[in-house]
Amino acid sequence: MADFNKILDAGDVDGGVITVVNEIPMGSKLKIEWNRKKAIFELDRVEPGIFAKPCNYGFIPQTLDDDGDELDILLICDEPVPTGVTLEARVIGIMNFEDDSEMDHKVVVVPADDRSTGDAIKSLEDLPEQWLKQVEHHFSHYKDLKKPGSTKVLGWGNVDEAKATIKECQERWTKEA
Repeated sequence: MADFNKILDAGDVDGGVITVVNEIPMGSKLKIEWNRKKAIFELDRVEPGIFAKPCNYGFIPQTLDDDGDELDILLICDEPVPTGVTLEARVIGIMNFEDDSEMDHKVVVVPADDRSTGDAIKSLEDLPEQWLKQVEHHFSHYKDLKKPGSTKVLGWGNVDEAKATIKECQERWTKEA
């Protein structure tokens, strides 16, 4: 397997089309994580079925968030995307999230070429309110069986806020990696 952080970068952040790597397919109960030191995907844990991922979940290469991991993405797509698949994605917003008192942002993206929707999703406002509520509920409660109250959704941000966070995480990567 290739080391995504060596062969890929974050893409065109200013243009809003970034490179992402999917870790967890939508609907999966498997918490799969990219291990940067080993350059492999690892199974961290198996979640109960009620905590299956509500969307595809991955990361942006060559970024580092406050929690010490690559910056996370929530990939909205009609289909589960397999682990290890990379794609160009359009930034549509960000979920500001705290996990164990550390910021653990989630940049919300869609495939840059989504012929199923006709590339109709451009911002969080284009998503159903119910989708936002479901994702918020998932991330507010997915650790309740082991560490109740350890996660908090702090709200949603627009495309510009998402781009600013990506740039901060790129700078942190450059300094620390």
